[in-house]
Amino acid sequence: MTPSSFPNPGTTNATTEPPPLENKKRVRLQWLEPVVLLGPAGLWLALLLVLPTLVIFELSLVPNIRPGMVVNPSGIDNYLRVFEPINLQVMGRSLFFAIGSTVICLILGFPVAYWIAQMAPKRWQNLLLLGFILPNFTSSLLRSYAWITILRPTGVLNTILTSIKLPALEVLNTSSAVFVGMAYSYLPYMVLILYASLEKLDRRLLEASADLGANAVQTFWKVTVPQTLPGIAAGSLLVFISVLGDFVDPELLGGASSMTVSRLIYNQFLGATQNWGFGSSLSMVLILAVSIAIALLIKYGDMTPER
Repeated sequence: MTPSSFPNPGTTNATTEPPPLENKKRVRLQWLEPVVLLGPAGLWLALLLVLPTLVIFELSLVPNIRPGMVVNPSGIDNYLRVFEPINLQVMGRSLFFAIGSTVICLILGFPVAYWIAQMAPKRWQNLLLLGFILPNFTSSLLRSYAWITILRPTGVLNTILTSIKLPALEVLNTSSAVFVGMAYSYLPYMVLILYASLEKLDRRLLEASADLGANAVQTFWKVTVPQTLPGIAAGSLLVFISVLGDFVDPELLGGASSMTVSRLIYNQFLGATQNWGFGSSLSMVLILAVSIAIALLIKYGDMTPER
C-alpha cells in the first residue's frame, strides 16, 4: 500500500456535514438578515401607523371624551352611534361619491388609456402620460380653488354660457361639483393603471377576433375587457379608496349638503362638538372599509386574465 493510500490526519473529509454549532449560526443568520433589512421600515410603520391606530381604537371605546379627560375605555357605545340613521346617511353619501367617482373615472379614463397605449406613436406615449398627470403635481387644495373659480355663479363657466345666450348653472356647493373635483383629481391614477394593463394587450387576439367575424363591440367585451380586467379592478379600487377618504373636495366644492365621513370625523376632532370618542369610532369604521378594499385590491388586482 502506498503512503498516499493512508488518510492524512491533518485534513478533513470534504463530504462530512458541518458541525451543529455551524448549522445554528447559519439559521441565526437566515433570521437575522430579514430582521436587519425590514427593521427600520417596521419600526417606522409601528410608530406612525400601528401605534396611532391602537390609540384611536382605545379612544373609540370611551364615550363623550374630550381633550384633557382621562381615557377610560368602557364599551362600544360610540360604535352603536355609527349606526344611527343620520350617520348611516352620511356613510351612504360617502359611498355614493366613491362609487360614482370611480365609475366616472373608469368611463373617462379607459378611452384615454387605450388611445395612449394602442394608437398614439410610441415616442409620444411617455410625454402624453406626463402631460396627463402634470396637474397632480400641484396641491389638491389649489386644484379645488381653481374649480371654485370655474364653477361659482360669476365664474368662468357661467361667463361662457351667458356669452353664448345660454342660462347660467348653479353647480358650486352641489354633488355635481364634488363629482367634478373628484374625477379631475383621481382620473390620472385610473389612466396610469389602465395604460399599464392596455400596453400589454395581445393584438393577435384582436386580429383573430376580427377574422372570426366579431364586430368592434363584441371584440371589446370578449377580448379587450378580459385581458385588462386586472387593471380595471386595480384602478377602480385605488380610486374608490382615495375618494372614500377625500376631505378637500367635499369640503370646498360640496357645501353643507355634501357631508361625508371624512368631514364628520373632522368635526368630531376639530369642530364645535369635540367628541373624540365618536370621531375615533368613525375613523376605525373608515379604516376597516379601506382595509377591505385594499384586501380586494391585493386579491383581484394581480389576477391572471383568462385567455
